[in-house]
Amino acid sequence: MTPGGGSGPMKDCEYSQISTHSSSSPMESPHKKKKSAPKRKWEVFPGRNKFFCNGRIMMARQTGVFYLTLVLILVTSGLFFAFDCPYLSEKITPAIPAIGGILFFFVMGTLLRTSFSDPGVLPRATPDEAADLERQIDIANGSSSGGYRPPPRTKEVIINGQTVKLKYCFTCKIFRPPRASHCSLCDNCVERFDHHCPWVGNCVGKRNYRFFYMFILSLSFLTVFIFAFVITHVILRSQQTGFLNALKDSPARYPFTEMNCRSYCKITPEMWFCLFSFSVVCFFSVWSIVGLSGFHTYLISSNQTTNEDIKGSWSNKRGKENYNPYSYGNIFTNCCAALCGPLSP
Repeated sequence: MTPGGGSGPMKDCEYSQISTHSSSSPMESPHKKKKSAPKRKWEVFPGRNKFFCNGRIMMARQTGVFYLTLVLILVTSGLFFAFDCPYLSEKITPAIPAIGGILFFFVMGTLLRTSFSDPGVLPRATPDEAADLERQIDIANGSSSGGYRPPPRTKEVIINGQTVKLKYCFTCKIFRPPRASHCSLCDNCVERFDHHCPWVGNCVGKRNYRFFYMFILSLSFLTVFIFAFVITHVILRSQQTGFLNALKDSPARYPFTEMNCRSYCKITPEMWFCLFSFSVVCFFSVWSIVGLSGFHTYLISSNQTTNEDIKGSWSNKRGKENYNPYSYGNIFTNCCAALCGPLSP
């Protein structure tokens, strides 16, 4: 190692670079073949993912539905802040747009955190690791005689007195840990795999599940909040001129501020129809989003995943043979473990 040559990191040095000829003939060093720069892990990542910002952002390859999610949230919130908040802050309280803004930024933050983070991808076995595992499988099967036997697809382990089968992944060349599964869309084994969500453009697993849950929960609050105050806006306007007259009258005026030069906003019948349609859309979206957040609240309280619930892997009753070995037996403890536990590196 040359003194003061701090151009390359320590890990880039190799023992093969040390040669006895370098001391006797220093002029040979410029003619040596330069070592290629090491590649980062995301540049040689074998899965079907897209990376941005020098590997700091990781997403699934199909992101079209994710952009639709962004557009729906932005358009819905934008219409609410543009048409409803000025009137509601004037007639009721200025806290309405402030609370709506806090909910909106929290929803966007948790959505981006869920979409751009690693869900818990398990690294694939290296060729040496895969060969060593295959040798262990051959010894366990007694197939040293030379006859071909396919490797077993499962291995059994005991977790809290419950037998759990570990499946062998022929793509990643590993026995998947408990609760892990291989996502066919991203082509990765994901630890504590919940599901692949196209709405967030990523898998939902151990490392981003809490952010996904906070996203759908905050989105439920935002949707209910917007729907409630859109209806309040329509009711207050209807009490002044009547609902049908409010739809017919053009323009309908209401003040933004109480300044000396008061500014007014003209709402045409087309805008009223847009607001009415907007409230209908919010009404139907409330049930789907609130229902989804309620379903995941149930999963967290019982310490299950969507994948396990769909397959019916475990029973919530401790006395059953297929009881859930991952449940702590307490709703509060299960919620703390899922939402407040440490994130694996």
